[in-house]
Amino acid sequence: MSRIWMPLDNAALIFPAIRRRNWNNVFRESVTLREEVDPVLLQRAVEELMPRFPSFYLRLKQGVFWYYLEEVASPPRVQEDYAYPLTFMTKREMGRCCLRVFYFRNRIAVEFFHVLSDGGGAMIYLKTLTARYLSLRYGVEIPAEEGVLDIREAPDPQELEDSFQKHAADHAAYCPEAPAYRLPGKRELGAFLRLVTGVIDAESLRAAAHAYGCTVTVLLAAVMGSCILEMQDEQLPPKRQKQVKITIPVDLRRLFHSRTLRNFSLTVNPGVDPRLGTYTLRELCAMFTHQLAAEITPQRMAGRIAENVEPQRNWLLKRVPVCLKTPVMRAVYNRRGERLGCINISNLGVQKLPAAMAPYVQRMEFIIGVQYSYPNNCSVVTAKGVTTINMIRSTESAELERRFFSRLVELGIPVTIETNR
Repeated sequence: MSRIWMPLDNAALIFPAIRRRNWNNVFRESVTLREEVDPVLLQRAVEELMPRFPSFYLRLKQGVFWYYLEEVASPPRVQEDYAYPLTFMTKREMGRCCLRVFYFRNRIAVEFFHVLSDGGGAMIYLKTLTARYLSLRYGVEIPAEEGVLDIREAPDPQELEDSFQKHAADHAAYCPEAPAYRLPGKRELGAFLRLVTGVIDAESLRAAAHAYGCTVTVLLAAVMGSCILEMQDEQLPPKRQKQVKITIPVDLRRLFHSRTLRNFSLTVNPGVDPRLGTYTLRELCAMFTHQLAAEITPQRMAGRIAENVEPQRNWLLKRVPVCLKTPVMRAVYNRRGERLGCINISNLGVQKLPAAMAPYVQRMEFIIGVQYSYPNNCSVVTAKGVTTINMIRSTESAELERRFFSRLVELGIPVTIETNR
């Protein structure tokens, strides 16, 4: 029997091409429950979700002209968490399934290779998986709301669409940008990733953002930017300094009323040039707010989408074998993909839960990996009144984390620090 296959969405096309021997684009989302996880029931929940989420139970295959995704014969087996988050996902693993499910004590975690989805789509899978597990464990009926889908329903075709192709403008919006400052650091031996988590009362963080007249995402980006500006100033003379820019992924589903569970986000790089002067935190908040407002419009984003979609629609490029496309795509990514920002801050925002599900959940977490050429990344999610900020790095020094969380404390935001070492 032939298996169902699916072409990669526009954002996913780059990920198989740029993966390296010790790096690929994998992220983790997890939920911490109030009682220990039963792995047998978790495995059953994973299996029962398979018909409802056909775009997640896929493996990566290489065709003649493009990589593509093919349905797996059976769902992945749940595993006890055995190491640090985001261990390298091998080509062999991706050939079995591009997601993996872990449990550890009272935590359920799912790691996704980015070809499947982005953080927004993956969160719907995690919520639905958790809801089904809780139903099996406690007999509680959890309604299909707040991002939980009804697993008895057939998949909606809109959930499977490539929304980049649907919402691309007729004309591309080309926007050349200057390269950003690159954080230095001595790399860890091996592939170990250091993780520092700041656990924060969400209301304290929201109140601080309100005091600066901005959103939580902008406040965090401004604090991060101020720390990086200080670090660059200590390391380089003014004439050699580069722009400090914070890369912020933008979920496009709300902007374009999309229901896709596949990738549908673009990044924006608000920043400042330190050669033009110094900046207070309030000035950074104001500048980042205005830059994001100017960039995140349907018209601007549709033009950005068109810029990315144009090469995929090129009739000549379609006929180039994947073995020749891959080195070209990798070279383009090396030249542009990671030069435009100092660090990512990926914020999934406030995640609401169905009332029947909320009492069983303590908190949620979101962890993105480091990029290939720069060593630090930051991801944020809020649930149950708790904001978790995960800062991950592949270098030894914790200087950026120390400055960042210390600055939040100086703003009157209490922070509890956790680390995997």
